[in-house]
Amino acid sequence: MSESATLTSVLESQASLVREAALALPHQFSQCTYSLGHIRQAVYLCLTCSRASPSSPPRGICSACSVACHTDHEQLELFPKRHFRCDCPTRALAHPCTLHTTLEEPNEHNSYGRNFEGVFCRCGRPYDAEKERETMIQCLACEDWFHESCLNLRERPPSREPTPAAEAPGDDGASDASSSGLPPPLISADDYDALICSGCVREIYAVRRVAGTPGVLMVVRDHEGQPWRIIGKEEPKDTAAVDIETKGEERAESTSEAPIAGGKREHPPSEGEEPRSKKARISPGANPSSPCSAPPQDPRVTKLISAELHSDSKTNGNSGTDFTRADGYLGAGDVFLTEGFRDRWCRCRNCLPSLQAHPFLLEEEQTYEPPEDPDSGLSLEELGMRALQRLPREKAIDGIMAFNAMRDDLMKHLRPFAERGQEVTEADIRAFFDARIQELRYKRR
Repeated sequence: MSESATLTSVLESQASLVREAALALPHQFSQCTYSLGHIRQAVYLCLTCSRASPSSPPRGICSACSVACHTDHEQLELFPKRHFRCDCPTRALAHPCTLHTTLEEPNEHNSYGRNFEGVFCRCGRPYDAEKERETMIQCLACEDWFHESCLNLRERPPSREPTPAAEAPGDDGASDASSSGLPPPLISADDYDALICSGCVREIYAVRRVAGTPGVLMVVRDHEGQPWRIIGKEEPKDTAAVDIETKGEERAESTSEAPIAGGKREHPPSEGEEPRSKKARISPGANPSSPCSAPPQDPRVTKLISAELHSDSKTNGNSGTDFTRADGYLGAGDVFLTEGFRDRWCRCRNCLPSLQAHPFLLEEEQTYEPPEDPDSGLSLEELGMRALQRLPREKAIDGIMAFNAMRDDLMKHLRPFAERGQEVTEADIRAFFDARIQELRYKRR
């Protein structure tokens, strides 16, 4: 707050802070998710607890425990992880859970990848929010996070300066250009719905079979030193340059089952969310005896994938090597699935089993969110009135009388300023409350 301010600006600032708090923490954090079993949920790594028990493997906690039990600990957000059960109330963590007070046995079915060691991406760089400039993208299959540069979407930028200059406010969700002033990546967030890293492409037959075909984008190049380019996009047939509006019209009029890959979406759903109509069209068991309907694959992509299959890299999405063979592409082998990918899978007897083994490819997963906080977004006055209503009648009367006394004293303190037409500064307000605090301390002696 500045040295002096109008009452209106102070009230507006307070209302803005309340709105920001409601957006940042709209949920209740009063229930540990342990009792819900293994679910897909936001997971946090408590670095403080990990350092306190260096001989024990790192464990994860739910969002409620991150706020209620470990609020004064250093934490690292790992974002959603599937089939995970909160470790906070188990013997695996020495810090007691304040939400689920029954001590439970360690979770044997949780999977603890290298993200739980604070390491992400194929490059293995520890994540440092103070220095990281790049957007990181989560693999739909293994749920690891990858830098745009490690996906060959841009050149690797230098680390953020330790004390960055103030940045202009903007949309935190924008990915065409990051908040650190980087140029747009080769493939923007509007061009695809999900990433599958090359390590997971290598392991899932149905994905491997369609890599580089329309709607399954890949970043490749023919030779070292050439710029990276995208394959898997459908190019316009009649004209070389089509603006965004024209692409949207062509998509609406097209009778092809596969939409134009990389085109501008028409008011897309929120990230990670498929429209309900798409879910209704999913039929995981559709005619496995039919012939394979996967589009023909560029032989150079087949060679690239084959090079990956025969490589020695087994580290959760590869080591970052640009695999290639003679007359083949250079590239890491990651794929970017465009809108509607769950409807386009081939469900023949060869492709279907690998899809059924990874059901998130057939149906969008539900990610647990804590219940909404009914008090979220209320003003301090409204919260105070609610708290007052919960008090016994005698204490509520005492509270109202104390408030009225403070209000009367504040009015007396401010009246001389109004009579002289003098501006009230922050120091003047602080002086009033400091005097009140000293008076209360004196009375308690």
